[in-house]
Amino acid sequence: VTGLWGKVNVDDVGAEALGRLLVVYPWTQRFFDSFGDLSSAGAIMGNPKVKAHGKKVANSISDGIKNLDNLKGTYAKLSELHCDKLHVDPENFRLLGNVLVCVMARTLGKEFTPHAQAAFQKMVLGVATAL
Repeated sequence: VTGLWGKVNVDDVGAEALGRLLVVYPWTQRFFDSFGDLSSAGAIMGNPKVKAHGKKVANSISDGIKNLDNLKGTYAKLSELHCDKLHVDPENFRLLGNVLVCVMARTLGKEFTPHAQAAFQKMVLGVATAL
């Protein structure tokens, strides 16, 4: 997981994953009212606030990859913010993880083998569970 994550532009992958989440699962947009125009796929994918938050998400994933043995501890504050204060449905984190795996596959192509996909799927599920 660490090796492949190091081969992608983390900021771009995060921005694309969040953008695709908002396009494919439009009900997730309700948490991003302050982001401006989310009226179409093009507007979402080009939205600078979506891209910026996607970068934050990706950097958070990087933290998780560095601390796979303590995901609960790594994400304790984010969990409190997203679940207790923002009331984000935990299922949304699983959906984002699945979208991230798809973006990784698109980005890495043949290098994203079935074994790599399984490892990433396990990692994003661990992150989603911790959140």
